[in-house]
Amino acid sequence: MNFDPMWDTRFAESDYAYGTEPNDFLKAQVKQLKGKRVLSLAEGEGRNAVYLAKLGFEVTAVDASIKGIEKAQQLAQAWGVSIEFIHADLAHFALGHEQWDSIVAIFAPFGQGLRAKLHQRVVQALVPGGVFLTEAYSPEQIQFGTGGGKDVDTMLTAAQLAQELRGVKWTHIEQLERSVVEGRYHTGMAAVVQGVGVKPNF
Repeated sequence: MNFDPMWDTRFAESDYAYGTEPNDFLKAQVKQLKGKRVLSLAEGEGRNAVYLAKLGFEVTAVDASIKGIEKAQQLAQAWGVSIEFIHADLAHFALGHEQWDSIVAIFAPFGQGLRAKLHQRVVQALVPGGVFLTEAYSPEQIQFGTGGGKDVDTMLTAAQLAQELRGVKWTHIEQLERSVVEGRYHTGMAAVVQGVGVKPNF
């Protein structure tokens, strides 16, 4: 079991820990997503899934926190959108084979061991031509302390991202510093890695 009960405690609070607006990188790159069927990994309280559903995507969102799922369901109901929410530990959740047109992972805080295995399952789960979009904290984020915790093992470089997702062609991959303003727990200048990768059609 990979789940940290801290997430249930955080998501049980009345406000939305990371706000209700979608991630900036997702908004900027959303036109890169392919098809209709989108899987959102470690969705949390639903802000990105709701945004995608509002755009007309058929969204399935997975998170290990039942409190996060409950908050996400409330947000989806408030916006009048339909999303399939799945309460599951991504260490054991079956992503399927060539099942998703696009897969999204925004600030999914997994240790390197689990993350590398998950990333290879992402490649298998995408249809040919499918897209993976992600933003995560890079190790330099430790110096900023504006989100993402203090465990550098859950952060990754652009080189690690490319290595762990062998099997996609990167149309965008970059490490940079940017202002992240997402609720109480992600606020301030931050060090991130961003990527958009396409699974080849052969």
